[in-house]
Amino acid sequence: MDIAKLSTKGQLVIPRKLRERHGWTTGTEFGLEEQGDALVLRPLVAFRTTTVQDLLGCLRHEGPALTLDEMDEAIAAGALESR
Repeated sequence: MDIAKLSTKGQLVIPRKLRERHGWTTGTEFGLEEQGDALVLRPLVAFRTTTVQDLLGCLRHEGPALTLDEMDEAIAAGALESR
């Protein structure tokens, strides 16, 4: 078991081997969740929100527009191929 000590400022120092194992660096932010007498730390994801505008043009389709049924069939076929 690793040990962390609470400072007079209410700060915890996470042992280096745990920080390195999880890739936590200076400035990593954590969400805290109480679970009974335990406290769970979860790193917050640092990715910005992706919008539809960010994705426009990523997938190109040559030819006429497909119907929803044709798209559903293509998705189903792709799912079968990936098994």
